Amino acid sequence: MKKLPLGIEDFKELISQGYYYIDKTSLIQDVVKEKVCLYTRPRRFGKTLNMSMLYYFFSNKVHDIDSLFSNLEISHNQEIIKLKNQYPVIFLSFKDMKMDTFDHQIEWFQLLIGELASQFPELYASSALDEIDKELFLKYRKKTASFGEIQNSLHQMSIFLRNHYQKNVVILIDEYDVPLQSAYLNGYYEEMVSFLRNVFSSVLKTNSALERAVLTGCLRIAKESIFTGLNNFSVRSILDESASVCFGFTQEEMNQILHDYDIDQYKETMQKWYDGYRFGRTDIYNPWSVLKYADQLVHTSDTYAQSYWANTSSNDIIYRYISHGNLQMKRDFDQLISGRAICKKIKPELTYREMDDMNNVYSFLLFSGYLKIKKRINRNEYELMIPNYEIKTIYEDIFQEWAMEIQDSNRSKLIHALLNMDVEQANEILNYILLQSVSYYDSQESFYHGFMIGLLSNENMYSNIESGDGRSDIKYLPVNKEKRGFVLELKVCREKDLYDTAVLACEQIREQRYLESDLARGYQDMIGYGIAFEKKRCFIKLFLPER
Repeated sequence: MKKLPLGIEDFKELISQGYYYIDKTSLIQDVVKEKVCLYTRPRRFGKTLNMSMLYYFFSNKVHDIDSLFSNLEISHNQEIIKLKNQYPVIFLSFKDMKMDTFDHQIEWFQLLIGELASQFPELYASSALDEIDKELFLKYRKKTASFGEIQNSLHQMSIFLRNHYQKNVVILIDEYDVPLQSAYLNGYYEEMVSFLRNVFSSVLKTNSALERAVLTGCLRIAKESIFTGLNNFSVRSILDESASVCFGFTQEEMNQILHDYDIDQYKETMQKWYDGYRFGRTDIYNPWSVLKYADQLVHTSDTYAQSYWANTSSNDIIYRYISHGNLQMKRDFDQLISGRAICKKIKPELTYREMDDMNNVYSFLLFSGYLKIKKRINRNEYELMIPNYEIKTIYEDIFQEWAMEIQDSNRSKLIHALLNMDVEQANEILNYILLQSVSYYDSQESFYHGFMIGLLSNENMYSNIESGDGRSDIKYLPVNKEKRGFVLELKVCREKDLYDTAVLACEQIREQRYLESDLARGYQDMIGYGIAFEKKRCFIKLFLPER
């Protein structure tokens, strides 16, 4: 049984060390059709491994590795196989460019260029480079190049390589949009856009040394943002049929994995948790999560599926949307989490500055893997759903975190309003909390009871304790019996409206004599509240005992 390639992103290591591999070399056939092509897929869908595969296929610095491709699909294409190991290749990954300031990002880019230059020591002794060229190349290696020289470095390095090898250059840039996301989150977006626009324009637009270029990322950033004037530019997004099977696992490939590792009995679990993506017209599984779960099943006794795909940086943007979104957006998220579809317009090209427009939230969530297309309505309008149970748990965790923050920041205010008989303020606070943090698809009294217990958690708060002739829902009893306490009776609207249901709750406080037993035990000031709930609304009514 072959080892599963968990975290293995180097194609040579994966093949030569005998790891399990789902053949994705058909990507090469698509790459050679274009001058410059961008492939956008969610994170951890095999982009980096595929870029590594392209490097080992095209690079003229790779020798004696015919066995890497000998048993793979691309070996049967006699025309394309002639291109193997014929070009100087520049291969950079921007996936770690996540610095919190623009200056730190430029320092990191400088390090990347220095590491790139160190891969080609032959250039310093090359007769194809003059002294000025060699001086600039040495700056790259020593990481002392100026800001302007760094912006033009990829273009200049490709010129050096073309002149030395007398062959045009293949350029591979992995996770090109990671610096833009970090810039957006940390407040230096315009500076980062300007820098990358200059980098890409020089190397991709006006570069006579370019054979072809491949970029990968999560989002298709609008041309006017960083790809200005690039006419030789093609895109393969999740909306396109081209290359739809080159990232992630198809159902056929998934079936093969289940068979090869003798875990066919977990097919339904795999589908529930990790299937559900749709690239072009192809249904796709999340490859990272599938391999992680398969490895768990093979090597441990733990059969419970879990979320392997959660990522803090991407989730930060979702958290921002949830916490700052309008009422309609919160209703949309409620509907999604309940398993329903929402209908939205999708914008194929985005800039991160457009993320502040709530209308673009759904485009970002779709392209980054947090939503899937259920059905196309018209040219730009789609029915969208949460892809699978794994993503649903991510949403639920984010909502729970947000709900806890809302509750923590309003708990003492609500208790204070109740103790001071400020019914108007208490109504305002509780309705705000409900609107922000509760899904209204669970409208049972037990749900609201648990919600209120969690919200009002306090050492003086008690639940379902005997009071008078029955059991009150929630009771606040002060340590000092001379201070005020209160009883809450909760009811969900059935046949009556909010006001009448709250009145009914107050009548139950009176009929069951919830306050009398505490007054008899020496508490000098007890009051009651009837609270009626209907989905994300509530109404609080004060009940005072007869004196």
